[in-house]
Amino acid sequence: MITIDLKGQCKEFEAGVTPADVAKSIGMGLYKSACAAKVDGEVCDLRTPLEKDCALEILTFDTAEGKHAYWHTTSHIMAQAVMRLYPGTKFSIGPAIENGFYYDFDMEKPLSTEDLPAIEAEMKKIIKENLPLERFELPPEEAQKLMADQPYKEELIAEHAGKGENISFYKQGDFTDLCAGPHLLSTGSVKAVKLTAITGAYWRGDAKNKMLTRVYGISFPKQSLLDEHLQMLEEAKKRDHRKLGKELNLFMLRDEGPGFPFFLPKGMVLKNLLIDYWREVHKKYGYVEVSTPVILSRKLWERSGHWDHYKDNMYTTVIDEEDFAIKPMNCPGGMMVYQSQPHSYRDLPLRVGELGLVHRHELSGALHGLFRVRCFTQDDAHLFMTPDQLKDELKNVVRLFDEVYSVFGLTYKIELSTMPEDHIGTVEQWEHNQEILKEAITEMGKDFEINEGDGAFYGPKLDFHLADSLGRTWQCGTVQLDSQLPERFELEYVGEDGQKHRPVMLHRVVLGSIERFIGVITEHFAGKFPLWLSPVQAVILPISERHHAYAQQVQAQLEQAGFRVECDLRNEKIGYKIREAQLQRTPYMLVVGDKEAESGAISVRHRADGDLGSMELEAFAQKMRAEVDSKEIK
Repeated sequence: MITIDLKGQCKEFEAGVTPADVAKSIGMGLYKSACAAKVDGEVCDLRTPLEKDCALEILTFDTAEGKHAYWHTTSHIMAQAVMRLYPGTKFSIGPAIENGFYYDFDMEKPLSTEDLPAIEAEMKKIIKENLPLERFELPPEEAQKLMADQPYKEELIAEHAGKGENISFYKQGDFTDLCAGPHLLSTGSVKAVKLTAITGAYWRGDAKNKMLTRVYGISFPKQSLLDEHLQMLEEAKKRDHRKLGKELNLFMLRDEGPGFPFFLPKGMVLKNLLIDYWREVHKKYGYVEVSTPVILSRKLWERSGHWDHYKDNMYTTVIDEEDFAIKPMNCPGGMMVYQSQPHSYRDLPLRVGELGLVHRHELSGALHGLFRVRCFTQDDAHLFMTPDQLKDELKNVVRLFDEVYSVFGLTYKIELSTMPEDHIGTVEQWEHNQEILKEAITEMGKDFEINEGDGAFYGPKLDFHLADSLGRTWQCGTVQLDSQLPERFELEYVGEDGQKHRPVMLHRVVLGSIERFIGVITEHFAGKFPLWLSPVQAVILPISERHHAYAQQVQAQLEQAGFRVECDLRNEKIGYKIREAQLQRTPYMLVVGDKEAESGAISVRHRADGDLGSMELEAFAQKMRAEVDSKEIK
């Protein structure tokens, strides 16, 4: 017999029992909703035999890991449907992603959106067949034979062969796929499915490789959940920052600079307002600001460890016969700033911020608007402190995050990412640092989830996943505890005992990337930025040409008061001008005609509240000032 700990409740079972068996013993409801399992913190298949005492968690669709298994199984169902409908198709990869799944196919004739209903119908047949998913393993040689007519699978098997391990597969009826799992017990566990899009995708995201057909989809345990999700997707299309960025003249993306966005005048206003706010809040929290070079010597990157761990993502050049790299991160420059002068324990904590322009070589297939670019402004900060100051500094960083995110109406969840396989530093250092991060956020009453093995190569980190107005999550803020760079750069301070000591360092970003954050809040607000952040805060709309002089007078007075104002002097009807201003998401529309010109007033309309009536200009300016100063969201 073995003892299984089920969230604090221990039960005895025969050795060899599976998580599925355990779920069934608890109740058929749990058994039917089970997607995967977690054994001693490791995610595994529901079919995995349990041979010794362990802690077990049954993962349902409500968990991130459960969704992953659910969507991964659905991608296999889609691939099986494509195999049945289009014999001869070559299969590449079909993972679960943040919201659903995709599969990449190499086909003689690429699919179109008109083909999706037929694939969906075949998927529903496979679901109705309720085919069990069976896991098995083969040595690499036999795996190659099994996938002899699938070149992409053969390539993946060949890469794995050197590890000396068997290759795992999943089989459902007439379809077998190379896969690590975990998966649902049967195809019948999927209840509602929708294929959402078709795009082209290069094999492995590299433009040098063949273009494949990528089909996206989503699935849920209930039709009602699918309906809600599809409604959200329709709203998300309207809010797409690439669409709004073009319509609102914020930025543009060109083939001449893939992954390098162009910011237009209104976009620069928005970007600079964000930067001004960043500087304001960091000054309040005791930070100083620096700027470090964009290009630095290879020797520096070797010393920092980036050359060994990040070289493939770096742009390099040669200057005076010496190798240099454009910085992908601000960290090494920050270390040199600290080194530039001696430090005492009395100087600490030292909080150093930088809005650094960084470049990273992302694969062309991974680029996506402002969300995934090759050049961006990272709002970094490096905090140097004594060991006994660490916990308070962690809490101070979280307080800063709270203040910033609340200004934009964003809530968040915290994820603690632990030691990855590719890391520097000892296991003992990692475990100690991870425990300190846990203690700090727990003492603040913050909940968090563990993301095993996803820390930066130099230290554990806290990731802040922001939830927008559609309920989607975006990873923006990060706090990383780094004991490696201070060691590598031999950073020191003189302690109270007169001896030299190594400082503890936190590396953190709050917005993550100014450009990406602009994309996030553009979709979050649907382009209707709060007044303080709007590139144009008010537009003056004269009814006819004889009102132009008064309109320009109003514009001059509001601009003198510090507001961003435009005047629409086009020879168009007032209704048309109002609609245009609404489409531009301008917060206030100020209509002026004979009545307003005679009384020195304005007729005020708000993009959401509608007609606010006639107001004295000074009273309106005071109203705007109060709204700007409070950073009110409306």
